[in-house]
Amino acid sequence: MKKLKLGVIFGGMSTENEVSVVSANSVMKRLDPKKYELFPIYIDKQGKWYKYQEDFTKTTYDGKVEKKEEITNIIQYLKQLDVIFPVLHGLYGEDGSIQGLFELLNIPYVGCKVLASSVGMDKAYTKIVFKEAGLNQAKYTYLRKRQEQYYLVEKIGTEKQKPLSKLVKIIEQQQNYPMFVKPANSGSSVGIRKVKTGEELQKAIEYASQYDTKIVIEEGIKGREVECAVLGNDEIQASCIGEIKAADEFYSYEAKYTNQESKTIIPAELPENVSNEIRESAIKAFRAIDGTGLSRVDFFVEDETNRIIINEINTLPGFTSISMYPKLFEAVGISYSQLLDQLIQLALN
Repeated sequence: MKKLKLGVIFGGMSTENEVSVVSANSVMKRLDPKKYELFPIYIDKQGKWYKYQEDFTKTTYDGKVEKKEEITNIIQYLKQLDVIFPVLHGLYGEDGSIQGLFELLNIPYVGCKVLASSVGMDKAYTKIVFKEAGLNQAKYTYLRKRQEQYYLVEKIGTEKQKPLSKLVKIIEQQQNYPMFVKPANSGSSVGIRKVKTGEELQKAIEYASQYDTKIVIEEGIKGREVECAVLGNDEIQASCIGEIKAADEFYSYEAKYTNQESKTIIPAELPENVSNEIRESAIKAFRAIDGTGLSRVDFFVEDETNRIIINEINTLPGFTSISMYPKLFEAVGISYSQLLDQLIQLALN
């Protein structure tokens, strides 16, 4: 059987470069060498492309890349490939940018297409789509920053410039503490802060604006953090539900990747009707953004009421050895290697 020429692209110019490298090494270790001829491609933080020459069969990997050879003609190098598996997180990898390049080159690729990727990456526009789809969400406020001025987005196309101190007062009238302040386009919880006072809120907005000009402020939900993985193009399959037990006050970057006290429970201990509703909502969210291939959808299950509230959708979730996406499907009988095969086949379809 002829091997597929598979390009695995990772790294990237986002704040999640190192996590992406770790994810890619996990993926490449689990790809069947009888089926695939691998072309590992590393993009550094400055946007240079390289042939990756590190030993990805190592048991552990810290995300640092030293052995590499620069690719002089990126287009020519990519066009020799049969299919591409982007293992990129965050800006320029998960937001539709690189997906547009693959479309222009007419190369099949794993995951969501341009529209779904860009909508899924942008928390402000994801919320607009989810509202249209009728999915429950936390109360939120959407701000924009332009030329050191802050604007309240009352609805799409209608913005009012106000001093940040006044915006804090308006947000306090709309929502209750604690709140979460998030850059609209950021992954792995980078730039996010939990706040409990007006002073903290103002500082967190200023901090988030270092990562993006669009900022979302959400009311905190008292509840359990759960996740559901989805797989498919036309026929969508949802995994079981996993629960996050964060070591920090919320599932921050450190809680996800460095704090060993963070735990996941798979499957989550939930009533069957609640689990089924989460799975149905995950598929609904995936269809709402016009998703293909894969996504991980994050929810809260509110204490006392068991009301399900969608948090966000991740169109290129992590693939490290501890990442929820592969672990959720492993729990329903699809091994990591089988999952990769299915994703590549969905790309070719």
